[in-house]
Amino acid sequence: MRLRNIPRAEGVIEEHEVAVKNEKEQKGSWQQIFGNEHPVHIEIGMGKGQFILNMAKAHPDINYIGIERYSSVLLRALEMYDREDYQELLNIRFICMDAREIADVFAPGEVDRIYLNFSDPWPKARHAKRRLTSKEFLARYENVLKPKGHLEFKTDNRDLFTFSLEEIGEAEHWEILAHTFDLHHDEEMCRGNIMTEYEQKFSAKGNPIHKVVAAYRK
Repeated sequence: MRLRNIPRAEGVIEEHEVAVKNEKEQKGSWQQIFGNEHPVHIEIGMGKGQFILNMAKAHPDINYIGIERYSSVLLRALEMYDREDYQELLNIRFICMDAREIADVFAPGEVDRIYLNFSDPWPKARHAKRRLTSKEFLARYENVLKPKGHLEFKTDNRDLFTFSLEEIGEAEHWEILAHTFDLHHDEEMCRGNIMTEYEQKFSAKGNPIHKVVAAYRK
């Protein structure tokens, strides 16, 4: 689906207090940016921001950073932050960047947890390396995660989920801790679950939601 370009998006991002500019210059100093020593969790491909904003609201003792590649999409997250009951949050920041560059933005061991929610499935086989759960991206996550740091992935796409389980299972430094093909009927894995916009949409249609939690074993 082609994204509609919103000309004012870059200007809003440049001026907004929770949108981080010159993110590569912040490498190794993210806790200082938040002004505390709390763990840092990031969401890659955060969309309109519903998930990460509600996570930040529910867990004030964790610092959250939402990463979105497209400025027009990030704009919607900033609008949600401004419009809804989130403006008192001190533990949220946003970055407009390509996820392939995360090792240029975060230092080794600087991130405690990575969330991937309803990522682009890139269904063609020749595009498999672009999937955010591919071995290529797992290797990128190894450059920023703490040892025993976690990766959490949710999707309604069965083929992408099966691919993800295979990639994580075959990766040398990764261990699958838990997974389910029907999150909303899995009492243990659904405990504390915060839904994304897509999760609400797809589950309302009766689509089962799949989730895997994996750990980086350095």
